[in-house]
Amino acid sequence: MSTKEYDVVVIGAGFAGVIAARDLSVQGHSVLLIEARDRIGGRTWTADGLGRQLEYGGTYVHWTQPNIWQELQRHGIPLQIPTVPTTMYWIAQGTTHSASPVEYGAALEPLMSRFFADARAVFPQPFEISLVDTSAVEKETIADRFAALDLPPYEHDLLDGAMAGLVTSYKDHGVAQFLSCVATYFGSWAAFFETAGTWPIEGGTKRLLDAIMEESKAQLRLSTPVAAVEDDGSAVTVTTRDGEQIRAHAAVVALPLNTLGDVTFTPDVPAASRIMIDEKNPIMGSKIWVRAKGLLEPFQAVAPVGQNPINAARVEYHADGDTFIMCLCSNSADIDATDPAAVERSLRVFIPNIEVLETACHDWATDDFAKGGFMVHRPGHFTAGAVQLREAHGRIHFAGSDIAGVEAGAIEGAMDTGAHAARTIAENLRSDHVRTP
Repeated sequence: MSTKEYDVVVIGAGFAGVIAARDLSVQGHSVLLIEARDRIGGRTWTADGLGRQLEYGGTYVHWTQPNIWQELQRHGIPLQIPTVPTTMYWIAQGTTHSASPVEYGAALEPLMSRFFADARAVFPQPFEISLVDTSAVEKETIADRFAALDLPPYEHDLLDGAMAGLVTSYKDHGVAQFLSCVATYFGSWAAFFETAGTWPIEGGTKRLLDAIMEESKAQLRLSTPVAAVEDDGSAVTVTTRDGEQIRAHAAVVALPLNTLGDVTFTPDVPAASRIMIDEKNPIMGSKIWVRAKGLLEPFQAVAPVGQNPINAARVEYHADGDTFIMCLCSNSADIDATDPAAVERSLRVFIPNIEVLETACHDWATDDFAKGGFMVHRPGHFTAGAVQLREAHGRIHFAGSDIAGVEAGAIEGAMDTGAHAARTIAENLRSDHVRTP
């Protein structure tokens, strides 16, 4: 067993960890960035597939997001212009309907407006959630809100389909996080949806990650899972699964919520955070890439939870004479993403003559270092356990999109928490230096 000391150990090399490590290391602090995988990126991953470079995880960003936009501008990386759909398909009452995106949006608008009507009232300043009492809304599930709206079957399915790609089970997800996201974008559900799923990075998330790592001075160690993190009051000891111990003044833990239960923390996290860790993030959906034969018209399609294995699909681009489609499934167990025939059957509900040539997917639900998808909190966690985890725990600091207060579940949220952890630790390191004789 060996021990080496650093100013800071950052655990997890997703966007939160990479930002924290970069920000601290360029200030002259000795930083070790530890990652369990054999690559950086976490639940963002640009890799080969279908003869192209594909985004298997988090993808979409926006110029209204301050952290991501600053980094893109800093490194001269543009956004990719998205393909605009010309036809919208949706399933309601067991029937597939179609119209122009404008006509679909006009039908959806009053339903979404009712669903998110109180977003700004509940979160008048989304970056400061303590301004109002959220106890009532934090008890509410998405299923509860659907029931309260008491919509006719067709309108229920129309609204359900629009949201299905973002959830796994309406009864398991709280409504508070979604209200906060919509409040962040001026109370506009359409603005939030644009930021959440429209604009990819030209060259992929890997291009931005590589640019950040290029200027980072942190030491990177891959394939190094962590078993325990202990703060003894004078330093933090990080123990890897191989038994190596690493000492540091402070640690940043930037891991997905569903993997925090695999790490022993001493002292333990606060009670509300422990409950959140134990109950986990319920998102178990999947993202499937499809290469379809020929140049299909640009389309977008949605289906309510339980009415089709694929709940959202959109033409991302045309290349090499074929059409590349991104699909979202609310529950990855509902379809075999590796079976082109099964995926084709699901897509033919919308496009009867579509021919699926190939599919590509990474199962984040069975991935040992993710154990689920992007964050959508259970009731009660967004303004309780997540808030507590964002606070410093002695010398242990947490970061990541799963605990973000603004843009939870997004790349922007990950970056924001990573930058915040770095600022807090840097200030503590300066204070300690001043006190040291």
